[in-house]
Amino acid sequence: MESKVINLKNNIELVYKKNANTPRVALCLNFSLNNPIPDPGVYSLMSRLFMQGTKNRSAQQLAEELDKYAIEFSSELKLDYLKFKIVCLNEDFEKAVEILADIVKNTTFDEFDKERVKMIGEIQAELDSPRAQVVDNYYKNIYANHHYGYTNTVILECLDKYNKSDVVSAYELFYNDSKKVVSFVGDLDFDYVNEILENKLGDIHESKSNLVNIKPPVLEDKKEVEIIKSDMNQAHILKGWLVPTYGSEDYPKLALLNIILGASGLSSRLFLELRDKKGLAYVVKSSYDTARLGANFSIYIATEPKNIDVSLKGFEEEINKIKNELVSDEELENAKNNLFGKWAFISETNSQQANWLGHYGINGAGYDFFEKNRESILKVTPQDIKDCANKYFNDTFVLSILKP
Repeated sequence: MESKVINLKNNIELVYKKNANTPRVALCLNFSLNNPIPDPGVYSLMSRLFMQGTKNRSAQQLAEELDKYAIEFSSELKLDYLKFKIVCLNEDFEKAVEILADIVKNTTFDEFDKERVKMIGEIQAELDSPRAQVVDNYYKNIYANHHYGYTNTVILECLDKYNKSDVVSAYELFYNDSKKVVSFVGDLDFDYVNEILENKLGDIHESKSNLVNIKPPVLEDKKEVEIIKSDMNQAHILKGWLVPTYGSEDYPKLALLNIILGASGLSSRLFLELRDKKGLAYVVKSSYDTARLGANFSIYIATEPKNIDVSLKGFEEEINKIKNELVSDEELENAKNNLFGKWAFISETNSQQANWLGHYGINGAGYDFFEKNRESILKVTPQDIKDCANKYFNDTFVLSILKP
């Protein structure tokens, strides 16, 4: 069934999709971050505090009520928006939305100090992972001087200086000055869903019609950064470029280039050449990470320290190969089928569909993102792939290496 889009009375966009004969519904309520504040970690800390009690319910009461009705609730900070999500049985939808509305409108942030200490501990534990360190190092450099570069190490340096009032100010900013989108997927009639959302969410501050024009990230120079750890017996290498995101005419080509190079598992070029043939890698892959304002294309390998130079040479060889030789029609067709298969896999459940509708809706990419881009992907030719590789695989990149 096609999705249906209307505006609630406070201008919040509602995208509705009915999937018949499904016992659980999913709903996402997304708030755009129109004003990324210059304080790394404040929004992250805020998003963790929504389960810590409201003006009407203590943290324990919230937990008990959600458990009683088997309601899944989460709040999650993304690069461009804050997402609230509920998944519940069809018959408990009204109760779930009532709890969601209470959390969104009436959170007290009373457990600020306790949650900040907990967050610091969790970040420190996560950064014990060598791979997490090299990824953190890569992202804070490729998105330097931009809020996309607020990685865990950047956040960790700042958390001690914040207090509860900083979080409250950040909350008021995103609550009052944001575009808001609700995505619903499940087996409930539209009129019923619309009535409940109007009643429970209709008094949320009016949604902005358009997203604010925020400057995209820029990478002007090549950066090579190393982390030295004496106790390492493995090296991690991550190399990447800033590239256009969805909405660009090159998006379909970059998505397929990613599949061909390293995102199709055992059949990808990096896996076949660097792991199977040369035995260099424990793990090797590529990624095309998109956000509203920009994207990056990266290649990653975990290998023995003695193989660092030969691995970098292997990266260069595979990049040069795809820049200079046309991919075969068969390889390109397989890449298209692989990508469509991935899209199907991540859109199987009501929960997943609500995620994607809300994601592309809040970022202005359209609720028909997959359908719209499917046609563009089918038209990509081997020459398009070659041209795309030559356009973006240049000498302005970030190289992050962790080694002993």
